[in-house]
Amino acid sequence: MIPKETVDLILDTARVEEVIGDFVTLKRRGSSYVACCPFHNEKTPSFHVTPSKGIYKCFGCGKAGSAVGFLMDYDHLTYPEALRYLAKKYNIEVKEEEETAEQIAARQRTESLMAVSEFARQFFSDQLKTGEGRAVGYRYYRERGIEDATIEKWSLGWAPSGKATFVEAARAAGYKDEFLVAAGLAIQQEDGTLIDKFRERVMFPIHSVSGRVIAYSGRTLKSDNPAKYVNSPETEIYIKSKNLLGIYLAKSEIAKQDCCILVEGNVDVVMMHQMGITNVVASCGTSLTEEQIRLIKRFTENITIMYDGDKAGLHAALRAIGMILKEGMNPKVVFLPDGDDPDSFSRKHTLEEIREFISAHQQDGIAFKTDLLLGEAGDDPLKKANLINEIADTVADIPDAIKRQVYVDTVARRFGIEADIIQDRVRRTRENARKEMPGRRGDFSASPSAPVEMTEPAQARTPQRAVNITEPSERELLGFILRHGCSELKFETDSEFYNPDGSQTVAEFIDAALTGDSAAFSNPAYQAAYNAYFALYDEGLDQDGIVRSLLNGEDRTVAGVAADLATEKYELTVHNFSDALTTTDSWLVTYVPRAILAYHDKRLQAQQADINRRLANASPEESTRLLTELSSVNALKKTINIKLGRIKK
Repeated sequence: MIPKETVDLILDTARVEEVIGDFVTLKRRGSSYVACCPFHNEKTPSFHVTPSKGIYKCFGCGKAGSAVGFLMDYDHLTYPEALRYLAKKYNIEVKEEEETAEQIAARQRTESLMAVSEFARQFFSDQLKTGEGRAVGYRYYRERGIEDATIEKWSLGWAPSGKATFVEAARAAGYKDEFLVAAGLAIQQEDGTLIDKFRERVMFPIHSVSGRVIAYSGRTLKSDNPAKYVNSPETEIYIKSKNLLGIYLAKSEIAKQDCCILVEGNVDVVMMHQMGITNVVASCGTSLTEEQIRLIKRFTENITIMYDGDKAGLHAALRAIGMILKEGMNPKVVFLPDGDDPDSFSRKHTLEEIREFISAHQQDGIAFKTDLLLGEAGDDPLKKANLINEIADTVADIPDAIKRQVYVDTVARRFGIEADIIQDRVRRTRENARKEMPGRRGDFSASPSAPVEMTEPAQARTPQRAVNITEPSERELLGFILRHGCSELKFETDSEFYNPDGSQTVAEFIDAALTGDSAAFSNPAYQAAYNAYFALYDEGLDQDGIVRSLLNGEDRTVAGVAADLATEKYELTVHNFSDALTTTDSWLVTYVPRAILAYHDKRLQAQQADINRRLANASPEESTRLLTELSSVNALKKTINIKLGRIKK
């Protein structure tokens, strides 16, 4: 754990324009910098970097944050990893807080296994340059169309034919036998001797999300060898079900394209990257797992499955569709022409042709499954009934209620039956699933996916949700707090808001108005930023200190909101050109109270809508009570609108 004083030093030293300038070409514009956004495709620069505030903000896609946030967003680093990156860049020594003996031993063992795996990467790469390596391994790569730059980028290599060639080299370099075995690179025989795990194979390193080599996949070139691929066994640093081949090289483009293409083979993923389609990963010799889907979900919610069109590929695609839907994600399927796989297809076509083919032929996962099974059912009514039930059960796996309903309607139209029949099957399937999970509380649909078990936090992603009527007003109030929270409100003595006991800050005034009415923001991101602001405010930090802490904090949702609303381009909905001619003090005492009134007006409007909805099905007794309640709400709303000058007394 990095001590707080070191974290503060790192954050105070880092310059946002210098950090981002390492990845993006920035052009000065006045006191700030602009560039084309690295997070989405654009031709006109909308990405702004403001050194004085330590903020970056894209006014196209909405990405925003500080130097540490940029590293987390762009390179998908964890908060500690981003801090260590900055420490290294600015030559700041990081002394971790004292660890227990067990923690030290575990960390040292992990680092030893990582070191052995990295040594193996270099060893296999070097072996590709030997006589045997060039004659067999390098020749294979070139025959498959893999270029030298790709071989180097992926650290592709060759495992020589000797029985213990790697073992001998590792021993000579000082690596202990126990780590060679524990890393899955050597096998201990019954007589105690060590032999190489991989022999006479072209080697594909498997990287972790952060880029460390943790395992290998080796392909034999002998046609008589039944074990075409041999992969590393599970080790302390490599769990097959939680890793994907190519994820390190693909993650940035996956996030940028907001889509991940999933293929089957090692060469498939390498060739797609070489062609220029770099948002591609492979499951590397294992059936797709929930953990792998959740790993992809850190970067996108959209997966395009591109498997072989044979029977095994179709079966794997059907299985993957259900798993992806169950995780709350959006599967699509694209099958290549008969006889082609992504490798062969990429060698026959240009980059533009491949992109056009994917765009034209990818199909929604459930639609694909429906068409496939319909073809198998033919005119058999029983088979068709079973098919409809199977599709309904697939829809039932979708956690999002709105998506689920859309699919219910779509499936009903596809089969020409009433949506209520599909809905009933979906409901019963979900109820049965809930009964089989006795430890779970609440509605089965409440959780979009199972918790992601990983050692580093998932990247903050804004979930799709219905926008509440109060959110624009919430944004306005939070904007006041994040830009002027510590400024004093200097009301005149004849103002209804004048406080004879002393002045209030903008933050205190807004908080008192909301707390007194037991109000909370409907937007969870805004509420989280609101709570985080006041936690720092109560510690006595000034405005710049609070905002800086929010921007540099580990909570990327809060940091994004802070960067968004603290930027100069934030415009109030009640602000017009003439207001710019007034002083900040007079402007605040005018518009902060108006913003609070506007917020309460929207809350009352929401209450009116809720009461009217309940009146539609209310009993006579309940209707009387609701009408009385509605009358009170209407009176309050009228009072507020009089104060806002929208209606006359």
